[in-house]
Amino acid sequence: MANLTCPLSLFELLTWCCEENVNPAHAIVVSSVPSDTNIADIEEVVETVKAFGKVRVRAQKSSPQVKGDMMLCETRNKVEPSQAPPEILPPSVESPWKLTLIVENTDNRPDKFSIKLLSLLASEGKTLADIEPLLTQAKTVRSENTSSIIRAVGDLLEKVRPPQENNAFRRLCVFSGISPTPAGEETLDTWLEQAQLMLDECDCSSKEKRKWIVESLKGPVLEIIQAIRCNDPDATPEAYFAAIENVFSISESGEDLYFKFRSMQQQPNERLSDFVQRLENVLTKAVQKGGLSLFLRDRARVEQLLRGAVESDIMLLHLRLKERLNNPPSFMTQVK
Repeated sequence: MANLTCPLSLFELLTWCCEENVNPAHAIVVSSVPSDTNIADIEEVVETVKAFGKVRVRAQKSSPQVKGDMMLCETRNKVEPSQAPPEILPPSVESPWKLTLIVENTDNRPDKFSIKLLSLLASEGKTLADIEPLLTQAKTVRSENTSSIIRAVGDLLEKVRPPQENNAFRRLCVFSGISPTPAGEETLDTWLEQAQLMLDECDCSSKEKRKWIVESLKGPVLEIIQAIRCNDPDATPEAYFAAIENVFSISESGEDLYFKFRSMQQQPNERLSDFVQRLENVLTKAVQKGGLSLFLRDRARVEQLLRGAVESDIMLLHLRLKERLNNPPSFMTQVK
């Protein structure tokens, strides 16, 4: 069963895994971690258990029942209880870190439907508490007549109907996939950033977004998207982006980008703001490809800034970044 030092129940552990898109068979919860410990140091310590392989910190929680933080970690290898110690003693630390393995909890495991429900809710940014009003409403509606049900559905559709599309998002810059980039076109990275911004900010249908994407494409990249549409007319805009990036970019996995981010250093005569911008570009791609949890983005940025900045100690001291690791500033705060 799970390590008794972890205050979370099995259901809560599985929910946490679903929220962070971590396979429970590759999940470990490390407890009693000092709150000022660097993410890279946590990963390095847990990787001393060779059976885990590469380890990535995916999320962080605090609990009054645990001294320090609880870190949800994802291992490259499947967790084998027989090869995992109950605790790890990091160098120069008096108290050991406790390990909780979710795969050991085979008794009283929630059924597959419960796990799928939690996963669906997590993907939509919701919890079980969010659907309780719907269950109450369903009981009320069940007692009403047919006309009342139809009226209620009509009211609901009015509430969720997307507003009129913003014309500001109707035109993306042209991208053909031809190298070198022709005059008047954008590079792949720039086009993807603009297209992703449109996708995130515009509250309209997937059909309309697909239309805007196709209208901005030509040449080889348009041929790729036309092939996708022929095979799957309902392919999502995200599927379009993935196909374009897979075909026309130098492939770097989320893990590759994460290692690249962790090795970045400030160059001689480089301004601190320029170094922060370089970090942000790589960090954004690492998060998008799953190399780092969005929740840990600000903290990772501060840690690497402290580690990689070699000529800005006075400014860093002024920013007091070391004292703000537990509440790291956002990117916009750092570049001000």
